[in-house]
Amino acid sequence: MPCSDAAIAQPMLALRFEDIDRKDGARRVAKPIQLPSMPRGLTADWLTGALRQAGFLPGGVRIGKVAREQIGDGAGMMSELARLRLAYEGNGAQLTGTIVAKFPSRNPTNREIAMAYNLYEREVRYFAELDSRTTAYSPKTFVSAIQGDNFLILMEDMADYRVGDQVAGADLADTQAMIDELAKLHAAFWNQVDDLAWVPHIANSYHAANMGVLAKVGWPNMVKIFADHIDPAIAAKGDAFLAALPRLQGAMDAGPITLLHGDFRMENVFFGTARQHQPVAIIDWQGPLLGKGVVDVALMLGQSTQVEVRRAQQRGLVERYARQLKALGVEDYGVARAWDDCQLALLYNWVYVAVVAGALDASNERAFAWMSQMVARQSAVTLDLDLFRLLP
Repeated sequence: MPCSDAAIAQPMLALRFEDIDRKDGARRVAKPIQLPSMPRGLTADWLTGALRQAGFLPGGVRIGKVAREQIGDGAGMMSELARLRLAYEGNGAQLTGTIVAKFPSRNPTNREIAMAYNLYEREVRYFAELDSRTTAYSPKTFVSAIQGDNFLILMEDMADYRVGDQVAGADLADTQAMIDELAKLHAAFWNQVDDLAWVPHIANSYHAANMGVLAKVGWPNMVKIFADHIDPAIAAKGDAFLAALPRLQGAMDAGPITLLHGDFRMENVFFGTARQHQPVAIIDWQGPLLGKGVVDVALMLGQSTQVEVRRAQQRGLVERYARQLKALGVEDYGVARAWDDCQLALLYNWVYVAVVAGALDASNERAFAWMSQMVARQSAVTLDLDLFRLLP
């Protein structure tokens, strides 16, 4: 169950040392948390020290036992998740009995790609620096730390929420709730990203370069692996799409600029099931980007929303996004512009399909199932809207 607010501490960031004021006016340097090997190092003793250092465990309380179980098998491609069941020694009755640990993938291919994109650092820094700046909800965090290619996030257990199902896809109610949460995220950073130099832009960045390289490798693999889910006419457009990719990236980065989630799909969203829950909680912040907000919207509509729902409601859903932005104070983004931008973003998002379905490991049965639906839905929206007419 979710942790109580009383048990929440600010995340600890091990990216750098932080100065801390002392009463005598001098300054000392905070000692960063030292990460163990994952997941075996998540012992009762280590967790006691880390959570106490983060301000979570009160004096006189320690973790006596910890039981670990893997969760999200096949859902998290770049990382792994484990639920930690904690048994306390001392007066720990008011503390949560479970937390979730997120740490690097043990798949060498996926881990190498994660490091090339700085995914681990970006997620740690999102929770440490940006989560508090938006009303879009994400799990509360206790520890958020990184050292080299090792990282750890200890966060709220949201087991009593409903996790989005990428294979089944989003129905209309889920899609509307996701759009509303995206609007909260985007509005908070709308044209206010000058202090986010560490977040890559969609264009002219290491992210853009990596996407180009991996999409070139991934497109033919995607066509071969998922041949039953992609229209042959689309499969043949690979060379034309890849040639236009730099210009498409530039169009997605032409403004207005905001903070994007970067991987906004069903299995990165939790839906509340009880009165005390948030309607939506966004997880997996490894890919934040700077660019047009509709890139997130298009990724959801084109790859997560059920095809029949998207066909019947696509224009209205984009209008909903524009209206929500306006209600949150964004005055310079009308419905017509949002719809035009969204169609181009739908075309651009083939790059994600090529990279995910063509360059990542799809041998896991669950991963193959949701990747298949990603390819099929993206193929459908491309044909429905004749998106390749928009190629530069």
